[in-house]
Amino acid sequence: KAETYGMFVEGSVSLPKERSDVERFEAALQTARQTGASVSRIAIGGRRYEQFSSIEQFKEFAARTWKSLQLAAPVASRQRMRLAIENHKDWRIDQMFDMLNRLGSEYVGVCVDMGNSFALLEDPMEVAKAYAPVGFSAHLKDMAIAEYEQGFLLADVPLGRGVLDLPKMVETLRKANPDIRFSLEMSTRDALKVSCLTDKYWATFADVPGSDLARTLRYVRANASTQPLPKVSHLPLDELVRLEEDNIKLCLDFARKHLNL
Repeated sequence: KAETYGMFVEGSVSLPKERSDVERFEAALQTARQTGASVSRIAIGGRRYEQFSSIEQFKEFAARTWKSLQLAAPVASRQRMRLAIENHKDWRIDQMFDMLNRLGSEYVGVCVDMGNSFALLEDPMEVAKAYAPVGFSAHLKDMAIAEYEQGFLLADVPLGRGVLDLPKMVETLRKANPDIRFSLEMSTRDALKVSCLTDKYWATFADVPGSDLARTLRYVRANASTQPLPKVSHLPLDELVRLEEDNIKLCLDFARKHLNL
């Protein structure tokens, strides 16, 4: 049915936590494959700087993730299903590649989210370049930014209205993998607070150089939105749904006209 609309299907699965969970995971991949999917996306963590308050907590999370990936990789190979780990405001580039290289599986790569890693003080274009060779899937979005007293605000906005160089990012990912597919991720919500000037934020970033913070804040100041960033949580549900639909239509129109999607 998807093919008749010129659409595609991708899976969205959670990793097995224990060996006893492998059967459930394999059944999920089988279901995804039967629907025509060849890629299943995985989001492992949340916003690292909000979720953890110490490096010990993050190390425990990393150890659990590694155990899950070791359980999942052989299943993905057996089912011939590529797993795409999203850079979900949790893993910086070096940490993501450390996991992928140790795993050494052709069936485990990245779902390249175009905006998330900015919250981890990484340059979005450098993120796209780094992940392009292992990019199995991509989340297409645009972001607007502004300063606030504890760091900066990061807001999802319709494509073309933010600071991301989307044509170049799409070109970079496509050049490395012509078959990569892009899924629109337009979140109509209040701007997120990235509190990079607080002690809690840095609890798990002891090895991140101050130059990354300086570069990010310079970029925010140079490209701060001249319009108020989205604040929509107070809206009635029906109005919020209408706004979401309008935003999605704007995104689809931009993608057709400027991104050849």
